[in-house]
Amino acid sequence: MSTTTQDDLQSRLPDPAQFFPELGVIAGAMAKATRNGSIPYTTISLVQLRAGQIAGSTYHTVRQTGLLRKAGETEERITAVASWQDAPYFTGAERVALELVEAVLAPNPSGERVPDELYARAAAHYDDKALWTLILAMSQICFFIPVALIARPIPGKAPGKNYTG
Repeated sequence: MSTTTQDDLQSRLPDPAQFFPELGVIAGAMAKATRNGSIPYTTISLVQLRAGQIAGSTYHTVRQTGLLRKAGETEERITAVASWQDAPYFTGAERVALELVEAVLAPNPSGERVPDELYARAAAHYDDKALWTLILAMSQICFFIPVALIARPIPGKAPGKNYTG
């Protein structure tokens, strides 16, 4: 089986900033909103990594993994996000945050995605501002998931340098 090197990768579309220069402002504002101190930045990155995994986005899983490594997270915690339910590496607050992102992004054929019981458990760990921060962190990654899946920016390259053409 041959592998493709990062230098061989091509995006499907050029950098959207050339068409929509305000995207940088939007992305910056979204990041600033989630970095308000109400929940640890690590929790935000764990939630966004899980969202990328659920969506099948290599770009986001590589990006969030890199950000977690830069923040000093252990390989065990980063790797275990995919199987967080039975991994011993997460706090109760992190677990409920991961459960929330799964509830929001994974189809639930049997009913409500975020039942009252899950909300109550989340509210036991997070105040209103922190819950809104989690919601915004999920919204932030969901804003960019279609970009990653359709335009295919190059994983591992910095934003602004992750598009060809």
